[in-house]
Amino acid sequence: MLSTNLLRRSPQTIVRSLERRGEDSGVVADLARTDEQWRQALSELEDLRARRNEASRAIGDLMKKSGAAAEADARKEEVRVLGERLKALEDESRTLETSFRDTMLTLPNIVSDRVPDGEDETGNVVVREEGGKRSYDFELKPHWELSESLGVTDFERGAKLSGRMFYALGEAGARLQRAVVQWMIDLHRERHGYEERGVPFLVLGQTMVNSSNLPKFADALYHDAEEDLWLIPTAEVPLTSLHADEILPPGSLPIKYMAHTPCFRRERAAAGSQVRGLKRLHQFEKVEMYQFVEPERSPAALDELVEHASDIVRGLGLPFRILQLCSGDLGFASTLSYDVEIWTPASEEWLEVSSCSNCTDFQARRANIRYRKEHGARPDLVHTLNGSGLALPRVLIALLETFQQPDGSVRLPDALVPYMGGQQTLDPR
Repeated sequence: MLSTNLLRRSPQTIVRSLERRGEDSGVVADLARTDEQWRQALSELEDLRARRNEASRAIGDLMKKSGAAAEADARKEEVRVLGERLKALEDESRTLETSFRDTMLTLPNIVSDRVPDGEDETGNVVVREEGGKRSYDFELKPHWELSESLGVTDFERGAKLSGRMFYALGEAGARLQRAVVQWMIDLHRERHGYEERGVPFLVLGQTMVNSSNLPKFADALYHDAEEDLWLIPTAEVPLTSLHADEILPPGSLPIKYMAHTPCFRRERAAAGSQVRGLKRLHQFEKVEMYQFVEPERSPAALDELVEHASDIVRGLGLPFRILQLCSGDLGFASTLSYDVEIWTPASEEWLEVSSCSNCTDFQARRANIRYRKEHGARPDLVHTLNGSGLALPRVLIALLETFQQPDGSVRLPDALVPYMGGQQTLDPR
């Protein structure tokens, strides 16, 4: 959530940021009016309470005097009228406060000056590419054919169980996915310094608000209305709130967490190659990286996150590129983001496997996460950053398509062989 002080001090900063995102900036003027009305109501409340207290004290003094009964009665009537006005004004103040807060929750984070302008994903900028695209002397098969012939996936039974955009894994797929996840977790722990956390997959509505998924993305989430529990779309959601309403002690930052969870999303996509196979799904696995840092460290921490995600792709021997997201494609909570995309040679397209974002104090303000720089210092909001490290099953798509062999088998990257019990290839059934 944006700072109320920013709205009052520099509303044009918010207006400019919304315009860069291609969103309606008229809401800022409406918010400013609501804020002014709310502050006026609070000021009038203070005045009315003071007048009521003064009148109540006067009644006590008058009751001690003889012959002052009529004046005391008049004062009692004044207190009654003031009480009614106070009740009405308190209700009005609460309504204004709720309206103000609800609207503030719909405003995205401020776009960094480092972000290039652009209307949509076509305005994203390629920062660099690594690993040359391979050439093949045989006809490549797309992953949805390979994965079925190798026993990696079972799309028919997955759809039978849960419908469109779900899948089941076979023996080879379940083993491969587990191997990739465990290798990524080990690498993040041993090389990058993350601590693993196990988190709930169902969370409270407030937890979704803290991470900025609510109210903006309610339609994209699965919700149990009776219990008010929400299925997480990413481990970022529960990781954000692990330290909600806490003041972190001096010396505790940075905190670097990772978590492996399923992710649940109500994807709305048309039929065709964009949703065929494992590209777009309602449920998938992901390892998430998350950092709580001091504000001055967040720019460097973002670069670090991008490198950690890149390190995973590099270790698998896959060609990849880094994109800087433009203003029109930037995530709601982010001020600056980079995507990591891997090349899939049979599909002939780049697929995002990680999006690394600096959310500054946007989530921390919602979740009330603060820290003390030193003992006795005033607590300040932390900065939060997140990035996939990485998202399955798009990694599986790239592995299958990139390392396929002429005989229909797939050679496994050296990094995964120990995690597959020494198995070096996936062979057709």
